[in-house]
Amino acid sequence: MTARIRVPRRGTGRPRTRPFVVLADRAYSSRAIRSHLRRRGIRAVIPQPSDQIGHRLRRGHRGGRPPGFDREVYKQRNTVERCINRLKQWRGLATRTDKLAIAYQAALHLAGILIWTRR
Repeated sequence: MTARIRVPRRGTGRPRTRPFVVLADRAYSSRAIRSHLRRRGIRAVIPQPSDQIGHRLRRGHRGGRPPGFDREVYKQRNTVERCINRLKQWRGLATRTDKLAIAYQAALHLAGILIWTRR
């Protein structure tokens, strides 16, 4: 389903299929994930867990510099998390009882419309 994501560009050109920024929580703060995103040219906004900070500091100058972190951009993640939690209240979406992707996508659209109209 992610292969179908296309964000049109302003003006001309082919649509964008890769994000500019990835917002993730501390569980996705591994060196492998960060290097994969860096290779693909995607900015990572992921806080560093305290144990990784301590390990880096213990290594001294060989520990490298801390990764960049934009606190204001990270706050936008809260909005997405709240939306996902609201969608999980719909049992069919949370348990993925629909076998066909089109039926699941229709249920997702319906739940989104109903949540939006209740605001």
